[in-house]
Amino acid sequence: MVKERRLTAVERISNRLGYMGTAFIMMSPYLLTYGLGAYTYIIGALLSIPQVWVAKQWNLVVVNLNLLLGYGIYIFNDI
Repeated sequence: MVKERRLTAVERISNRLGYMGTAFIMMSPYLLTYGLGAYTYIIGALLSIPQVWVAKQWNLVVVNLNLLLGYGIYIFNDI
């Protein structure tokens, strides 16, 4: 039988931030045509990084950093 482990406060907060970040990332493609999508992608990536960092999912940390860099350059060139 598997013993259930209680999550720490850091894990609970990072999970909630991760869910919110995922929601921002999911709605971003629909907002790209209105000029808001790049900003919501960046917000989503920033909110998702703590969850994948705490879970030590380094491949997703790199994906989120890549998203930040790519859309950061996109916004910087658009200004």
